Amino acid sequence: MSINATLFVQAIVFLILVWFTMTFVWPPIAKALDERAQKIADGLAAADKAKSELRAANQRVEQELGQARNETASRLADADRRAQAIVEEAKARATEEGNKIVAAARAEAEQQAIAAREALREQVAALAVKGAEQILRKEVNAGAHADLLSRLKTEL
Repeated sequence: MSINATLFVQAIVFLILVWFTMTFVWPPIAKALDERAQKIADGLAAADKAKSELRAANQRVEQELGQARNETASRLADADRRAQAIVEEAKARATEEGNKIVAAARAEAEQQAIAAREALREQVAALAVKGAEQILRKEVNAGAHADLLSRLKTEL
């Protein structure tokens, strides 16, 4: 066999091999590569979508946290205002109660002073009667001179 015939036969065998490969081998490989590329593209798209959803979720979380902080701050401010109002009310009640106690104590002290004056008047009247009795050296009848004693009490 000559070299030209060998080259020609080898070229034909090579073309048959290329045709066989292009017809039976290459389409499944290309299909597998396309499927793989599609899966990768879908995965990248899903990753991008997940990243955007994560960003959106983070923004919502930040907004909700901000709202929660604002709500908490307003509730704390309301609680402080209520506490101040309660303290002021308690102070007012305590002042009012203190004023009542002072007024009651003054009234009681005044009543005691009046009672002490009355007792002192009676004692002075009794001493005056005893003094007059000793001066006159005779016994004074308290029943007969009750009017005189009552006038003496009022003068004292």
